[in-house]
Amino acid sequence: MTFSLRARALLGAAVSFGLASTASAETPAEFFKGKTVNMYISSGAGGTNDAYARLIAEHITRHLPGQPNVLPRNMPGAGGLKATKYLYTVAPKDGLAMGVVQRAVAVQPLLGIKGADFNPLEFNWVGSTAQEVSVAVAWKTSKVQSIKEAVQNELVVGSSGVGNDTGAFPRVVNYFLGTKVRPIHGYVSGTDITLAMERGEVHGRFGWSWGSLKSREARWLKDGSIKVILQMGLKKAPDLDAPLVLDLAKTPEDRKAMEVIFAATTIGWPSLLPPKVAAERVAAFRAAYAATVKDPAFVKGAEKRGLELDPLSGEEIQSIIANIYASSPDIVERARKAYAPGGKVEMAKVLNAKGKIAKINKKGTRMTIDDGKAKVEARIAGDTKITIAGEAAKREALKQDLTCAVTLVASGAVAHAVTCD
Repeated sequence: MTFSLRARALLGAAVSFGLASTASAETPAEFFKGKTVNMYISSGAGGTNDAYARLIAEHITRHLPGQPNVLPRNMPGAGGLKATKYLYTVAPKDGLAMGVVQRAVAVQPLLGIKGADFNPLEFNWVGSTAQEVSVAVAWKTSKVQSIKEAVQNELVVGSSGVGNDTGAFPRVVNYFLGTKVRPIHGYVSGTDITLAMERGEVHGRFGWSWGSLKSREARWLKDGSIKVILQMGLKKAPDLDAPLVLDLAKTPEDRKAMEVIFAATTIGWPSLLPPKVAAERVAAFRAAYAATVKDPAFVKGAEKRGLELDPLSGEEIQSIIANIYASSPDIVERARKAYAPGGKVEMAKVLNAKGKIAKINKKGTRMTIDDGKAKVEARIAGDTKITIAGEAAKREALKQDLTCAVTLVASGAVAHAVTCD
């Protein structure tokens, strides 16, 4: 589809902002009472996106009419596209499915990412816990300790998806600034990328939310293990002294194209409902979300987890996305050229280990395989493919002393697959 055709389709949807007008005989309280809302999280367990999502799930039930149970479910994959497409095409459109997605999905269809065949304007955006600025960091042993040095020297960074921030932002910066950032794809989550930096597999990370970095790796900032070399967003973080990518643009047109790409960082950690959900149920979710992020118990929980709060309403997110899609065709085309994957996609080396499960927690989310020579630790995510005796199984079925083969990027990372005798 050409941009002009896509733009007409997308902007036509903006008038309604994705709200369904179908009337319901039941009130939201009558509909939700006694039911369960499945919350699909587009990232793996343990990261910041997951932490925000689970905190919302814990507290929003008190503010939704009828107080339904809210059940978080991790559905990582394809840089957030797997869960987003499920919510767009498969999930029920009655208000019993919601998503907490990566912000990149708001711009991926416009920028031509393969597989992003959905219309962000048709989603019902519910709210975000915090606005963000994305950053690029270099490990202390890297030859690159500034964005200028990345023009002369290669910086190898970890990526959890060609189309998400960790994979796309290196391409964008290379295109506009002439840097030599080399992404290695195949890490399941941001947590895996930070582990890879510690192990020396990669020397940096692009597309790391500043709020997440401050809360989760403050020790690295304090002891100098990492250095922030670039900010990527529409404006600088007030507490960070690093150059803003927009200020390094070589032409006004380049700056405008980068604004299209990086505007989505503003929406931070967004929650949404599928298209065609009845308007009164969308309104109920938005009101409940707004009440949740102000709830003292929620705020206390965020503080305890080191999660920053700077909320956006669903209406504000919808407006931001509509503005992005209203950009002129020539600027969008320039942005698409920068954002588009090109050349060889380099994947991280895969580790294969086989042996008995020496240790596993009750939920089956963390285990240790002893292959007789070394012990390999693995985290088991919601999308890890598990097979026991030739049959598909859930992670709860994994038990100590089972003999299993595990495929993962490195010890301590999320397992891609677990196959047990």
